[in-house]
Amino acid sequence: MIEAVSCGGVVIHKGKVLLLYKNQNGRYMGWVMPKGTVESGETFKQTALREVKEETDVDAEIIKYIGKTQYTFRGSNDIVNKTVHWYLMTADSFYCKPQAEEFFADAGFYKQHEAFYLLKFHDEKQMMRRAYAEYNEYRNKNYRYRQ
Repeated sequence: MIEAVSCGGVVIHKGKVLLLYKNQNGRYMGWVMPKGTVESGETFKQTALREVKEETDVDAEIIKYIGKTQYTFRGSNDIVNKTVHWYLMTADSFYCKPQAEEFFADAGFYKQHEAFYLLKFHDEKQMMRRAYAEYNEYRNKNYRYRQ
C-alpha cells in the first residue's frame, strides 16, 4: 500500500465556493475542489496555496486549517491510501481559469447549496460544509470588528 498526502483549499469569495469540473478524454470525472500532492520541501500550507493557484489561477489567502479527509483507491500498480489536508481560504475576486493540463474543463464560484449538489465526493461535501460554517463565523467576527 502506498501512503500519499495532498493539500487543498475550500476557497470562498462573497459567499460562493470555488469548484473545478474535470473531464478527461470526454469522460465525466465530476466537480471537485482544488487539491494536489505535497512536493519535497513544501509545508502543507504552501502546497494548498500552490495547488489552488495552479489548478484555478486564483490567488487565495488561508484563513485556517479545517481538517483532513482520507480515502483509498486502486492506483496503476498498488492500492493508494490518501490523506488530504484542507484549508479554508478566501479570494478577492471571482476570476478563475481551469488548468487544462490536469483535464479541468471548467471552474467557477457557486452558492453553497449548488456546490454541495455539484461536488462528486461525499468527503469533499462534508469538508465544504465545515469550511462554510467557519467562513460565516470568520465573516461575522470581522464584521463586528469593523463597526
